[in-house]
Amino acid sequence: MHIEHRAQERHVLAITVDNESGILAKIAGLFTARGYNIDSLTVADISENHTVSRITIVTHGPPAVIDQIHAQLERLVPVHKVSDLTELGPHVERELALVKVAGRGDMRVEALRLADVYRAKVVDSTTESFIFEITGAPEKIDAFVALMRELGLVEVGRTGIVGMMRGANGA
Repeated sequence: MHIEHRAQERHVLAITVDNESGILAKIAGLFTARGYNIDSLTVADISENHTVSRITIVTHGPPAVIDQIHAQLERLVPVHKVSDLTELGPHVERELALVKVAGRGDMRVEALRLADVYRAKVVDSTTESFIFEITGAPEKIDAFVALMRELGLVEVGRTGIVGMMRGANGA
């Protein structure tokens, strides 16, 4: 059992790259070539002059394969830095989701009550539905969505995970 668990280790990779076309395809290709799925992928410009982007990838795989992907990512010319947040230690992960729930009467009241408990914000409301915005750890969003399924869940949109090392130093 321990070996199976190691084979499926979850890793959060933060990759700083030149903001140029084709880099995302190259990075995704490294995972595809090895048959490993990308569980979550976010990309955003992080520089004032729009020349640098940060890609955050969440994946599962054996340590040897993750190490190999890490090494190959560092060899790509437009890649500045690759950090495995999982290996580096304590880090913060957050995700944003929009959750649409339809319902009337008691179901509507319960959806609002649970949204308050989970600190989800109403960003759109009609007489028959709400759209909630919720931010937090992926497990928090999973729990909120599971509860909303029982109350009339219509649709979910998620941004994917972004992560950052704790403390004063960058990754």
